[in-house]
Amino acid sequence: MEINPIAYYHCPLPQKFGLPRQSSLAEELEGRLVLEPAFRRPEALRGLDGFDYIWLVWEFNLNNRGSSLTVRPPRLGGNERVGVFASRSPFRPNPLGLSSVRIKSIDFEKGEITVLGADLADGTPVYDIKPYVTYCDSHPEARSGFVDQAEWKRLEVLPSSPETEQALNAAFDKQLLSALYGILAEDPRPKYHDDPAKEYGLSFGGYNIIFKVEGGRLLILSISPESQGLF
Repeated sequence: MEINPIAYYHCPLPQKFGLPRQSSLAEELEGRLVLEPAFRRPEALRGLDGFDYIWLVWEFNLNNRGSSLTVRPPRLGGNERVGVFASRSPFRPNPLGLSSVRIKSIDFEKGEITVLGADLADGTPVYDIKPYVTYCDSHPEARSGFVDQAEWKRLEVLPSSPETEQALNAAFDKQLLSALYGILAEDPRPKYHDDPAKEYGLSFGGYNIIFKVEGGRLLILSISPESQGLF
């Protein structure tokens, strides 16, 4: 079977580091699905404005194809292994992702869908878009395996100084700043890292964000422009 992208996704996150580990975890994160020219016609999206959510079938284009039958989910601290098919690891036999995202707006003429809460990097190829329907897609009483037993705590995100807070407010509008805080609250570090002195760099919206984590708090240390601009 040969498949080709029907759209590409664009957002402020150009790299794997910092991406939400699941869709909807950073609900404030906004991005755009831009249909390829062959599908950039109003009839391709006709009726989609009647739905609140869509499913995206996409490619883990920043990862190598997985060959191991077991993986180490971050939810289990990155140390315990489970079967690859009992996980949502990006290292899979076929590098396909599945995400449910909220529709914010649709531009039928341009062939663009603005969505919230995606876990895709900027430039990700998307192979299909399907509407989310609650009568068959929602199973609120379903068991969730090891996820049910592994508690996940969000971090408190704080600028390290008034100067850093001022720089953040100058760099981002309210929407982008809220998205950045939502991403950082989910703790983008590898789960086996727990050094309060270690500093990390996150590429976001054309800026490099330096931070460290102390206990349950993430401190934004500095922000500086990168060479690329906003998405």
